[in-house]
Amino acid sequence: DLFRATAADVIADLDALDGEFEEGLAECESRDLVTSHQAFGYLAQRYELEEQNAESGFRASKALSDNLQRVLVDLLELQLQGKQAHWNVVGRNFRDIHLQLDELVDFAREASDTIAERMRALHAVPDGRSRTVSATTSLEEFPAGEVATTEVIDLVTARLESAVGTVRDVRDEVDEEDPTTADLLHKVIETLEQYAWMVSAENRTPAAK
Repeated sequence: DLFRATAADVIADLDALDGEFEEGLAECESRDLVTSHQAFGYLAQRYELEEQNAESGFRASKALSDNLQRVLVDLLELQLQGKQAHWNVVGRNFRDIHLQLDELVDFAREASDTIAERMRALHAVPDGRSRTVSATTSLEEFPAGEVATTEVIDLVTARLESAVGTVRDVRDEVDEEDPTTADLLHKVIETLEQYAWMVSAENRTPAAK
């Protein structure tokens, strides 16, 4: 009985509030609802208001948002795989490769944060959830267990090249819509390609003269 009585009181309060909204809006000349949060969408729909975002500035198109999301998930996955390799690499030149992998992880982490925050600055919503990353990354899964240094070098190089391939694939389209964001991608390409060169060089022998 107490719960029923409480529920009835809440419903009565909501009905009264609804009446106040209707009465107040009846005298409004504008039907615009300016808000900086999407949580008020239900309110706009209930009272037939036009929701306007208070945030201004350039807004990413769906294509731009999707392209940056592709880059983001590859950078996040590269960070995770780099750490997996860092922990489990064994064999000759262990220390050098172990430390170099941490440098790569640090860059991937910083770059992913830069891309995600750029998306937010353009009113796009980055998705870095583990399920999303594993389902959409272009990087192949890293093997479990200990991995020899020579194999780690080839595996990490391949993943660097995959990540670079994604960034290069979206760069021109991003540049057409937003050159400022494309500048960020240029830095990602430059650094990842440098890492690919430096990591792969561990397994190379001098070219024949």
